[in-house]
Amino acid sequence: MDPIIRLLLLLASSFMHLFSATAQPPNPISRITVVGVVFCDSCSSNTLSRHSYFLPGAEVNIECKFKAQSPKTTEQMSVSVNRTTDKYGVYKLEIPHVDGVDCVEGLAIESLCQASLLGSKSKACDVPGLKTSTNQITVKSKQDNLCIYSLNALSYRPSKRNATLCRNHKQW
Repeated sequence: MDPIIRLLLLLASSFMHLFSATAQPPNPISRITVVGVVFCDSCSSNTLSRHSYFLPGAEVNIECKFKAQSPKTTEQMSVSVNRTTDKYGVYKLEIPHVDGVDCVEGLAIESLCQASLLGSKSKACDVPGLKTSTNQITVKSKQDNLCIYSLNALSYRPSKRNATLCRNHKQW
């Protein structure tokens, strides 16, 4: 075979290898999820007790601010949304991906998320108790490329305390 043709074939195969390497998908995009719960504090103890239960249908406002810095850029994002708790009293927000922000590895992300009560659909438990949550626990999963921001629980309480049910708890 002619040496020029061999050289052209060799170059062509090298370029094909380069193109196939660049055609591979980039690292998976990291995802951020904010979650929390709303419960009925039946005995007004400001904590979950054996008489508490999770509240479906509660309205919550979630506000988050994220800031990530790298040598190339500074990315900032603010999100404010309303969510309704599911049948287990859980609300959830999936944060859209921001280019350059990887919550699992790489950039350190400064974040602040808070949730506030807006309303309860339960007539039996509709007086705000723990109204705002700002403390969060962050869980990072490299395998799933996921960061979960878990906010402290929010609560409502009944307008009238059931003295029989809550006799071992303090009065409010």
